[in-house]
Amino acid sequence: MRRGSLPEKIRVSIGSATILGLTRGMMDAKPTTTYLLTYRPEKCSANCGFCPQARMSKGRADMLSRVTWPPFPTERVISKIGCAVKTGLTKRVCIQALNYPTVFDDILNLITEILSRVSVPISVSCQPLNRGKMERLREAGIDRISIPLDAATEEIFDRVKGRLAGGSYVWEKQREALEEAVQIFGRGFVSTHLIVGLGEEEREMVEMVQWCVDSGVYPGLFSFTSISGTTLENHPQPPLSCYRRIQLAHYLITHGKTRCESMRFSEDGCIVDFGVSEELLRGVVRTGSPFVTSGCPNCNRPYYNERPGGPICNYPRQPLPEEIVEIEKQIQM
Repeated sequence: MRRGSLPEKIRVSIGSATILGLTRGMMDAKPTTTYLLTYRPEKCSANCGFCPQARMSKGRADMLSRVTWPPFPTERVISKIGCAVKTGLTKRVCIQALNYPTVFDDILNLITEILSRVSVPISVSCQPLNRGKMERLREAGIDRISIPLDAATEEIFDRVKGRLAGGSYVWEKQREALEEAVQIFGRGFVSTHLIVGLGEEEREMVEMVQWCVDSGVYPGLFSFTSISGTTLENHPQPPLSCYRRIQLAHYLITHGKTRCESMRFSEDGCIVDFGVSEELLRGVVRTGSPFVTSGCPNCNRPYYNERPGGPICNYPRQPLPEEIVEIEKQIQM
């Protein structure tokens, strides 16, 4: 593929920048994926209520969720990625994209340049693209694409990132793009993001997880985190007990152990029965696996949702035995 011009700068998550040797810092957990964010001086043209990159956000321009993303010269970053892959420090590259007119060219040129220097799995997380553009990304060499839904229901989607939020995203178009991406990349190679705590019931989130799995889309779970300067800066984080139950349901559904319709919910939509035996449920909880970061292979996103001091929502590693005991209490088992 013919190479185009690289963007001059690229943002790198602070953890990834430390791993690559672009900056210095102490880390409790090392990211196993290098996380990049497309750069431009202006904010994103979208207006998602939870995002400091949103068009009308007053949040810091170097923030995404609660992580800082300093900019670096693109050429230097790509060179460092090559070294990190060869030494085993980086196992995947994730390119996260703002929404702006020339973003597709920036993504495509980044992919082409990285893969011309080193063999590494690349994921792209971006706005819905037409079929032709998704096919071009596949041909360029990425193995996975993510198109974020974020919300569990159409009403919440519209309020948080669609028409009512002053954004351009449309619920059905987002879902159609995911289904089309599955046709191009294959089942299990397309992801989406689901944010717990935007106002949905647990039942509604579980229903959306089931829709994703049935559609061949892998849903990565996030716990809502309020960020200063965003529209939702005063919105509360969901109770940890709620998030733990949804993590457990997510694990059971994505691993084929249960289905949404086999589960039972209270009148207010809380999970009361996971549709599996008590023995199986306790065994799964004690592995700790449901509570580890969910996403692409080798994605651990350290402290994307929480402070290192805790409480931890998504563990960037296997939980310790004493942490699993605490998790059992949080689930109220």
